[in-house]
Amino acid sequence: MRQRFATALLIGGSLILSGCNALGNADVSRAVANAEAAEADSIRDIMLTVADPREAVTYFNRQISESPSDIEPKRGLARSLVRAGRQSEAVLAWRKVMDHPDAEDADTVELADALIRTSDWNGAKAVLDSVPPTHETFKRYRLEAMVADSNRQWTRADSFYETAVDLTTTPAGVLNNWGYSKLTRGDGAAAERLFTEAITYDQGLFTAKNNLVLARASRRTYALPIIPMTQEERAQLLHTAGLAAVKQGDVDIGRSLLQDAIDTHPRHFEPAVRALQALDA
Repeated sequence: MRQRFATALLIGGSLILSGCNALGNADVSRAVANAEAAEADSIRDIMLTVADPREAVTYFNRQISESPSDIEPKRGLARSLVRAGRQSEAVLAWRKVMDHPDAEDADTVELADALIRTSDWNGAKAVLDSVPPTHETFKRYRLEAMVADSNRQWTRADSFYETAVDLTTTPAGVLNNWGYSKLTRGDGAAAERLFTEAITYDQGLFTAKNNLVLARASRRTYALPIIPMTQEERAQLLHTAGLAAVKQGDVDIGRSLLQDAIDTHPRHFEPAVRALQALDA
């Protein structure tokens, strides 16, 4: 009985091996190629997120030299240049992406973003105008809103901001931008509402907290809003409110807020100390 069982195992093993051979080298090569592609994608993702931007630039330049017809390394280089703060070079890199036959509407939007980072608002508008209306993405409308803001086209900007908010599940950043737009127009109340909404989506967005204090201060409301904040953030916000009060002529209130900022900060708060000393002088 044991002998027949062993024989069956040997026969079964032979069938399996013959089946593997029947699969052929093509299947093995395909599996290896898929694994290599997955590894390349993982490395690319790392380079575009957590890697040092300078290392990423070097990596993608090498990839371009090895595969000059591949569009992905070109995109990776352009994004890495943006991360590295080399915006003028990023514009050139995105233009090279746009020259590729596989370029997409999303690449055009990225070029507009790079142009905005170099303060080329007219160039960004021209690029965005070339994007078909069917390309409806959060980033496209956020950039459209920023360009409209730069041209003081407030109604147009509000429309684009509203659309952008509807197209994302993480609208804190664009709500903060929209609020700042309202603040620059002198609409402090609307700005305050937008900054508050931004904080409800991202309680760690200090820029929105600071802007909220500025919006309230524009209406001479210097008390800190009831929002989540650390002790250090509270000190920084008191500092912001104090400077805003001084600029508006409420010097005594400003002096008191600056002193509160110094007392609140868990460490030595040099900017507030210097501001208070300047007032006392």
